[in-house]
Amino acid sequence: MPFYLIIFLFLLGIWGIVKKDNLIKKVIGLNIFNSSIVILLIYIGSRTGSTAPIMEKNVKGIAVDPLPQALVLTAIVIGICLTALALSLILKIYHKYGTLSISRIEKLTKNE
Repeated sequence: MPFYLIIFLFLLGIWGIVKKDNLIKKVIGLNIFNSSIVILLIYIGSRTGSTAPIMEKNVKGIAVDPLPQALVLTAIVIGICLTALALSLILKIYHKYGTLSISRIEKLTKNE
């Protein structure tokens, strides 16, 4: 069941990026897409009944691999930086053209 939720969020993010005309909605779709990838990495990296990867004496059982956790943290930081960059560029575009619609911006750039 969690895998279907991940696929739904993935497709919802792709749909938001491809089909929406507003730039802010495209950034929201990109964030949903990024979140689905993060959730997928967490889902793949988790194991039921595993222990934390802490080096202590008398640790029994199988330890969880810490590499997916590091990749998830990296993906979260990259997603935040990408969102901040995209929003700052959208702000500049809005100040220049007065709209956030891609089709209107294309019409305005053809007239220049």
